Amino acid sequence: MRSKPASETSPETGETRKPSEPGEASKTRAAADPAAEPRAEAHDDAAGPGPARPHKPAKSDKPRGDKPRTSAGGIEIELEVSRQRSTAWTIFGLIVGSLLIWKLGTVGVWGGVALVATGAYHAWNLIQTFLHPPGTVIVSDRQVSLPRGLCMPRPVVVTPKDITAVYFLRRSVPWNHAAPVLIIELGARAMAFPRDWFASEADQRHVVHALLRDKASAAADESA
Repeated sequence: MRSKPASETSPETGETRKPSEPGEASKTRAAADPAAEPRAEAHDDAAGPGPARPHKPAKSDKPRGDKPRTSAGGIEIELEVSRQRSTAWTIFGLIVGSLLIWKLGTVGVWGGVALVATGAYHAWNLIQTFLHPPGTVIVSDRQVSLPRGLCMPRPVVVTPKDITAVYFLRRSVPWNHAAPVLIIELGARAMAFPRDWFASEADQRHVVHALLRDKASAAADESA
């Protein structure tokens, strides 16, 4: 008895086979050789890690005012000036004061005069910021240079032994200045340096530490 004729796809048995998908082929190979994946992982481990990336140092967010500029045997702290406050007071005082003098009675006129005077004072301060630098506190072993104010020429130059006291005022502060206020006493004279004259409060502390250090060294030299 003759067998069933073979088909085109299977000449021996006559069974038709469907083409296998790529995923099924990979599963079949993985099932046939279960040790293939461990060998691949072992090969990757033997290769070792990739090249190490160079370490980049983190950028520092520390403000520039925390590092004073040092000179030979001392420090230099530059003062900061803001023209916004003087500009606002100049415009407000002159314009509003003039309107009060023009429109109101006796009481309004006196209020307008006070505002005009305040505006003129701040206008003078604003002009000084364009004519002179803000100023620099210089502390060295031999002398100390202290600005007489913001944007004022001819600073006060003394020796470290002329400074009798250095301290901070945090409560008894004028209303138009920010606390703390650095006070430097030169005998009967006291010079005030408010917080808003410096880039940060750390600059004020640098001045205090430098003055106390120089004062202690000067006292040690005299005793020796």
